[in-house]
Amino acid sequence: MSGKQLTGTLAVAVFTAVLGSLQYGYSLGVINAPQKVIEKHYGRFLGVWSDRANDLSENSTEEEEFSEAGQHPAVVMYWSLSVAVFSIGGMLSSFLVGFVGDLKGRVKGMLMVNVLAVAAGLLMGLCRMWKPHIMVISGRAVMGFYCGLTSGLVPMYIGEIAPKAYRGALGTIHQLAIVTGILISQVIGLDFVLGNDEMWPLLLGLSGAPAVLQSFLLPLCPESPRYLYIRLGKDQEAQKSLLRLKGAYDPTADLEEMRREKEEAQRESMVSILSLIRSSVYRKQLIVALMMHLSQQLSGINAIFYYSTDIFSRAGISQPVYATIGVGVINTVFTLVSVVLVDKAGRRTLTLAGLGGMCCCAIAMTVGLKFQSDNSWMSYVSMSAIFLFVSFFEIGPGPIPWFIVAELFSQGPRPAAIALAGCCNWTSNFIIGLTFPYIQAWLDSYVFIVFAVLLLGFTVFIYLRVPETKGKTFDEIAAVFQKGRKKLAQSPKDDTELQQLKTSTDA
Repeated sequence: MSGKQLTGTLAVAVFTAVLGSLQYGYSLGVINAPQKVIEKHYGRFLGVWSDRANDLSENSTEEEEFSEAGQHPAVVMYWSLSVAVFSIGGMLSSFLVGFVGDLKGRVKGMLMVNVLAVAAGLLMGLCRMWKPHIMVISGRAVMGFYCGLTSGLVPMYIGEIAPKAYRGALGTIHQLAIVTGILISQVIGLDFVLGNDEMWPLLLGLSGAPAVLQSFLLPLCPESPRYLYIRLGKDQEAQKSLLRLKGAYDPTADLEEMRREKEEAQRESMVSILSLIRSSVYRKQLIVALMMHLSQQLSGINAIFYYSTDIFSRAGISQPVYATIGVGVINTVFTLVSVVLVDKAGRRTLTLAGLGGMCCCAIAMTVGLKFQSDNSWMSYVSMSAIFLFVSFFEIGPGPIPWFIVAELFSQGPRPAAIALAGCCNWTSNFIIGLTFPYIQAWLDSYVFIVFAVLLLGFTVFIYLRVPETKGKTFDEIAAVFQKGRKKLAQSPKDDTELQQLKTSTDA
């Protein structure tokens, strides 16, 4: 009845989709390693680096020259823009995920947006041909816009094609591809590979390489059966897509589930972002979705990556960059652990374990940072806490928010919900990146107490409010949230809202 479930076609489709996630992760991490080299070229083009270099003594090292250039206000401004504009692009485009996904379908949507990734890669790879700072900033903006779209389209597509029994594991591969992309960027960003004075434009330009491979593979991938059946009403094409994805089997049960979902979607078709925000019908699911994404970004995980090099330096490690790469390896390994566990232990259990463990690690980091100057062995407490913090993050809070939103919502409001959750994720990421240096300067070694408090709050919320979605159909998950409402007679207000959602046609 259920078919082979995991087929070669399904594997190719998931692999092809997560190439966009790999590109997202690479773009997140690639800008960090060659910072000093890029600042030097910005300064040289602006006439800052060469002027200051002449003022230095003949014995000055290249690192000192880089530092001099990097301290100039113009260089600082352009460098900050190079980093921050990526998140701004993602924040803007995340609202368009639903529109792009429904315009031509999930597969063609991913294919269309690859134009942005290739354009961004060319802008950065050819930055020496014009003004490098303008070219890099423009490329990062376009790449951020692309990543905002792909970070929604990929989980949407995988969530809709994955068999129910493997939906969690396949959904987690999105995060696995992201952390793999980060690790690849860290490794090839080393100065003796591509993170040097000659090769850094190629390092940045490779951000667009996965899009080229993905563009060749996407035409081989079946369209989402749910999109074909529910959105387009193409029953035969949906059945063919199911058979390609699952092999030879009786698709009656899957078609029946989609039929029920389609009937529900007809009452709520084209739920806009504004309608979703205003509606009390989906409020519980929306709050859970947004809190899951907030818990991911406000957990302090990005702060760990910002701060880890400094902690490793204070612990006496002569090459902290390699320790930071070690964090990237841990990132990848424990995401693989999550892929194995998520459909066995469940989403709720892994998220609670991850957030609770991160809270304890944040407290341990605070203790280690506070006392490692007096007791050298405490530096190992800090280092161990960092590795454990990352491990707990990738077990649950890292991968699960990306795909659980697609599980929480039926076809009608799903694109709008994914767009809102994505915007929430990108915005909170941007806020942490912008404010963390100031919080760090203010609180110093107590900086992770802030995240410990937030993690405790998120743990309590998820324990009280988030249901388990493992092994449930989309209808069964929706029923969990409606159970409390059904205990009371449906009010006229609810009837009015459902009618408004039915007739809503906003994009």
